[in-house]
Amino acid sequence: MSQYIVSARKYRPDSFGTLIGQDNIAQTLKNSILRGQLAHAYLFCGPRGVGKTTTARIFAKMINCSDPSEDMEPCGKCESCLSFAEGRSYCIHELDAASNNGVEDIKTLMDQVRIPPQVGRYSVYIIDEVHMLSQAAFNAFLKTLEEPPAHAIFILATTEKHKILPTILSRCQTYDFNRITVDNIVKNLRMVASSEGVSIDDESLHVIAHKADGAMRDALTIFDQTVAFCGTEVKYQDVLRNLNVLDYEYSFSLVDAFLQGDYPKALMTFDEVLTKGFNALHFVAALSSHLRDLIVSRSGGLEALLELPESLKKRYKEQADRCPLQFLYEGLSITTQCESGYRASVNPRLHIEFALMRLSFITSKPAAVAAAPAPAQTVAVQVQDGMAPTASQKTGNMLRSSEPSRPEPAVSQLSQAPAGQTETMLQPETAEQPRERRTRGVRGGMSLKSVMDEPQADTTSARADGAAPSDDEIKVKWPELAKLYSDKPRLASMLTTTTLDITEADGFKTVTFKVVNDAQKDWVESKLLHELEGNFRKVAGSAKVYLRVAVAPDDAPQEKKIYMPSDQAAELMKQNEQVKNLVKDLELDIK
Repeated sequence: MSQYIVSARKYRPDSFGTLIGQDNIAQTLKNSILRGQLAHAYLFCGPRGVGKTTTARIFAKMINCSDPSEDMEPCGKCESCLSFAEGRSYCIHELDAASNNGVEDIKTLMDQVRIPPQVGRYSVYIIDEVHMLSQAAFNAFLKTLEEPPAHAIFILATTEKHKILPTILSRCQTYDFNRITVDNIVKNLRMVASSEGVSIDDESLHVIAHKADGAMRDALTIFDQTVAFCGTEVKYQDVLRNLNVLDYEYSFSLVDAFLQGDYPKALMTFDEVLTKGFNALHFVAALSSHLRDLIVSRSGGLEALLELPESLKKRYKEQADRCPLQFLYEGLSITTQCESGYRASVNPRLHIEFALMRLSFITSKPAAVAAAPAPAQTVAVQVQDGMAPTASQKTGNMLRSSEPSRPEPAVSQLSQAPAGQTETMLQPETAEQPRERRTRGVRGGMSLKSVMDEPQADTTSARADGAAPSDDEIKVKWPELAKLYSDKPRLASMLTTTTLDITEADGFKTVTFKVVNDAQKDWVESKLLHELEGNFRKVAGSAKVYLRVAVAPDDAPQEKKIYMPSDQAAELMKQNEQVKNLVKDLELDIK
């Protein structure tokens, strides 16, 4: 029986051409060898399983190769390449810093660096997991790393770059390795499966690639585990069961249930997932990922963001076309909130079930009815004979707006209901009335035309003509507004002493009163303006009046106030020449 070698070792790249997913780094290293621009220290950093140590070995072998190819690949036939492949090379040395991290280990390495290579031009020292070196070992290594012998080249590899001293980083050329894409992992796994005589579909390969999370070594390890479980005929369901991965079918089924508002089905699906032993948080994460993929599928030109097999891409596209975009956005918001609040929840299962119910009710939300705010009119609906109002009657109920955006009346939009079921009327609402809607009964049904033709009463006004008050009436009524705030002396004083600017547009009067600074203006607008406007409409007897607040200009004339007796005497002398002469004749001291 031949000795079994795991795929991660058996199919480990031995040249730059077979290196997967790091093309830019491979090209840079080949160019540096071709031009003879070799640095004395390199730092390879990145996630696990992406080829850092493998690249270091290929680079070290290529440096000492006596007969490289035209595209700068090691020949594999010279003494240097053969000795390295057989593990007896005296010019390429590897040190595991995780187990040799003390000062004595570094001193031994420094003594070894002084010895020139027996074969080849360079002695290459590959130090793996270099971040595990102690502080003292780093300090002992600094001088050698900065000024090594001409024949020495150091290649440091680490997964945690942030743990390395800045003085070490400044002495090295740094290469950041990226995670390997799903497509590259699938491509390499397909080649390995073909070499091993294993039959496996693309869906299974993508599941393994996603599980590996960008690490080729992890992907090959999972592939070996799957083959050990399934044999040479690998089925999709067997891969899911072996790796304990949620099937895509659960997510597709849940979204269909959400679109139909079928929350019992969604809850039963979640219970089935828990019964099979899956983690509840992983279930929510998978649902979030599914909604994200649906959004990407629905948006044209984003197919490159989907790391899925072609068969699944078609299914995602088909379901995405049936999903309103607003549903996908709101659904993704709900699932992400559920993920963030999961660990803080006292009852995690109820927390997720509530999120599933919210998702089921997204498509059943009633559409909002947009209508212009009416400054003085609302529409009320009365239910007759115990009958519930219809949907069209509900949308006809308009809340009074706090302030219209333009000084012109808006027309309420009504939905026509079947005659005999409901009755509608126009109800005036004054500023002093409570916010609740009032109704009065009308005999018989009322058509939309009769509602539109019915004369409408003015809201707060006692004026018979319904017109806005004149400028003189506004000026006469303004002090009455100040009297309403007699319990607030500062506010009453401000209203009494302010100046008014009155303008008219489309039958509406706009009264602008002045305050002394921007702080007062902001406070009045945010806290008091709505109340002042309502009270002044009540005082003026008309709803066709709006209040605005502005800041008085700095150059506005202000009355000079005299407080001190000496200032009062000086002012009196200035106004009366006889008083001035009297003070002078009697030699009075007014200071």
